[in-house]
Amino acid sequence: MRQWFNWRTLLALIAIMIVTGTVFYSRYLAGKIARDEKRKVEAWVEAQQTIIKANDQASLNLASRISSENDDIPIIGTNEKDSITGDYLNLDSLAIARDSINYLYGQLTKFKKLHEPIIIVLSEKPYTANRYYYGQSKLQQEVRYYPIVQLIVVALFILITVIAQRTRYRSTQNQVWVGMAKETAHQLGTPVTSLKGWVEVLKETDGMESTGAEIEKDVNRLELITDRFGKIGSKPQLEEKNIVAQVQYMVDYIRKRAGSKVEFLLDTEGKDVIMARISPPLFDWVIENLLKNALDAMEGKGRISVLIDNTVSQVNIEVTDTGKGIAKANISKVFKPGFTTKKRGWGLGLTLTKRIIEQYHQGSINVKWSEPGKGTTFRIELKA
Repeated sequence: MRQWFNWRTLLALIAIMIVTGTVFYSRYLAGKIARDEKRKVEAWVEAQQTIIKANDQASLNLASRISSENDDIPIIGTNEKDSITGDYLNLDSLAIARDSINYLYGQLTKFKKLHEPIIIVLSEKPYTANRYYYGQSKLQQEVRYYPIVQLIVVALFILITVIAQRTRYRSTQNQVWVGMAKETAHQLGTPVTSLKGWVEVLKETDGMESTGAEIEKDVNRLELITDRFGKIGSKPQLEEKNIVAQVQYMVDYIRKRAGSKVEFLLDTEGKDVIMARISPPLFDWVIENLLKNALDAMEGKGRISVLIDNTVSQVNIEVTDTGKGIAKANISKVFKPGFTTKKRGWGLGLTLTKRIIEQYHQGSINVKWSEPGKGTTFRIELKA
């Protein structure tokens, strides 16, 4: 976890350095371009004055050439009272044709905020002058927005990298889970098969028939657990099953092992049959995990309520206990591997439960409600 944190921190620092460097360099370029553009505008203004006052053809030709070189910086000329005189350059001709007055004065307002005007005094008494306001060229606008574009690119790069890293991590985690589950099934397979043989011997031995029958129940249980682990990682065959009967079976199974101080309630809203596509061994494992967790939370006494209802497209199963509940800070952690509040246990039950419901049944499971000292409700949603 520390390596992942360091990796993310390093990536973030590199991104900050890139963006910061880009911002400062872009500001430097924008300032340089602004100074060059000011000189161009000053040259254009001077050329305009020369055109008006020129006495020889050479000066007129030079001023005309300088004037024509400005093809990207927008300029608006006004008198000393800031009334537009008709001198303007590099503006939107279509906008001028539609509404010249509003458009020109709107642009003039923007230009006043960007730069100080270049003033040519025509007469001191009475005071008359031409003022030339100018905006930004397309190049300067692009340079100004470049850091934002750079920031978006860097953010997308980081996002894609993080997603790829998390996907890889989850893929590796899934492989570890599958490998562990199949290895467990493999290791259990041989002794379980051997135990089944010894059970048959006991059942045929005089005086050991009942003992053999009881041991057979536990061996069958081990065989079921082995089968469940063996199915992890393989696409299970989903079957149309009656959810009411499946849940009832597991409730009866847990009830026999819970003790007299635990009350079990199963509410199906009067329905005996609610169908859904499930893998029976894996679905039973889910219900068993939830019921056992509820028992552990109540510490031997209380009530476990199971509600099953359905709509046209969905089957809902809620398991509620009257146990110690889950702290708000821990609700988001209950399905994570290794998280447990028990003194004994690996914290894998709910993690496996979530994987079975979401990956193999395309359903969802969450903590619908929990309050410390009052209890918890887990909700499963399956496609009908």
